[in-house]
Amino acid sequence: MALVCAISNEVPEHPCVSPVSNQVFERRLIEKYIAENGTDPMNGQPLSEEQLVDIKVAHPIRPKAPSATSIPAILKSLQDEWDAVMLHSFTLRQQLQTTRQELSHALYQHDAACRVIARLTKEVTAAREGGSTAGAGGEPMEISEQVGMTPEIIQKLQDKATILTTERKKRGKTVPEDLVRAEDLGKYRQVASHAGLHSASVPGILSLDLCPSDTNKVLTGGADKNVVVFDKNEEQIVATLKGHTKKVTSVIYHPSQSVVFSASPDTTIRVWSVTGGNCVQVVRAHEGGVTGLSLHATGDYLLSSSEDQYWAFSDIQTGRVLTKVTDESAGCALTCAQFHPDGLIFGTGTADSQIKIWDLKERTNVANFPGHSGPVTSIAFSENGYYLATGAQDSSLKLWDLRKLKNFKTITLDNNYEVKSLVFDQSGTYLAVGGSDIRVYICKQWSEVLNFTDHTGLVTGVAFGENARFLTSTAMDRSLKFYSL
Repeated sequence: MALVCAISNEVPEHPCVSPVSNQVFERRLIEKYIAENGTDPMNGQPLSEEQLVDIKVAHPIRPKAPSATSIPAILKSLQDEWDAVMLHSFTLRQQLQTTRQELSHALYQHDAACRVIARLTKEVTAAREGGSTAGAGGEPMEISEQVGMTPEIIQKLQDKATILTTERKKRGKTVPEDLVRAEDLGKYRQVASHAGLHSASVPGILSLDLCPSDTNKVLTGGADKNVVVFDKNEEQIVATLKGHTKKVTSVIYHPSQSVVFSASPDTTIRVWSVTGGNCVQVVRAHEGGVTGLSLHATGDYLLSSSEDQYWAFSDIQTGRVLTKVTDESAGCALTCAQFHPDGLIFGTGTADSQIKIWDLKERTNVANFPGHSGPVTSIAFSENGYYLATGAQDSSLKLWDLRKLKNFKTITLDNNYEVKSLVFDQSGTYLAVGGSDIRVYICKQWSEVLNFTDHTGLVTGVAFGENARFLTSTAMDRSLKFYSL
């Protein structure tokens, strides 16, 4: 005979007996009753938990209710269970849909908040830059008004050009004794490669320059919006300069100061202190993306070209735009700009394949070189001041004689070759071309002495070390490579 709880009339899981009434109870129920009343439920006599006596029995097996012993009753029980599961499933689905809607709403609110924060951050940054002056530890200064070319500035440019022309005549046509000879240059191989200068998430180095007074200092601009100064000898980054809001397409290293310049499609030109690692000035000379940058021989003025069809001449000491000119008749975006070594004339390339030569003092277009097809991608003046090399999206390299104002040599490159960078070495003896690969030509003969295909991406910059002792290059594979014996 099974024990039955006097309270629930069911088989107890933990049976115990009350010595007061000699009745069997489920311990859980009787403990609750004693806690509330302090008496035996059967006769009302005082009773405590300590008086209860546990009954040791084998694990009880509860008898099935009579209603669950027939087949119809079992089927009904299963049907009830199924209905309960379906109802529970329906409730869960409703809860999931509600949660999804709440999540979607929360994500939308988060996205909207991020946009507001980004806009406010941009406004704050613009307000800071606009309201501050350049100074020690100060925020950068933004200048956009034109000041004009004063007689003092024009005289300064003329004096510098006279000095440079005199020095060039003294040098004559002699090649520097320490310059690497063509036969040795032809033996150059890759000696170093650095891929960690710029971000891997936005790969690509878009611009390159070396410090003219110390070619071991390398300057690069990346698709990651950063400007990086790298020491070739130490093989380490000297400074990472952050501030542009779009990729950096042009960089220049000042020849005598610890200052670098950068330009970007974000329409700004920035002046950076390498030692301070900060932006000291922001020059807003253009309404469109800045496409080209060139430093005047005085080291005091910057030339810039832009998609807004203007070229601008700015003072780097004050950050002011001295003059800004466009060719009204052309109505075409400028793609690159470069000063002539004397600094009194300069060249610009256009999106409609023209090369224009400008007189800086008069601010007039004095010559045009047609012949390319497609946007002009790069121009470079030879150190002797006689030659201009140009490249465009027509897979050709053209050389122009500035004395006769005509094209005297066209080097046809491979089909679909993209010219991205042109540079003469400091003596004007060699011309390097960067694009689908790297090629070096010896001037006058215009024969190819080197060809490197080490980069896996499009080459965006090439530069010669002092006396061509090494060659360096950057590419869209985000690597900086060095070549020498």
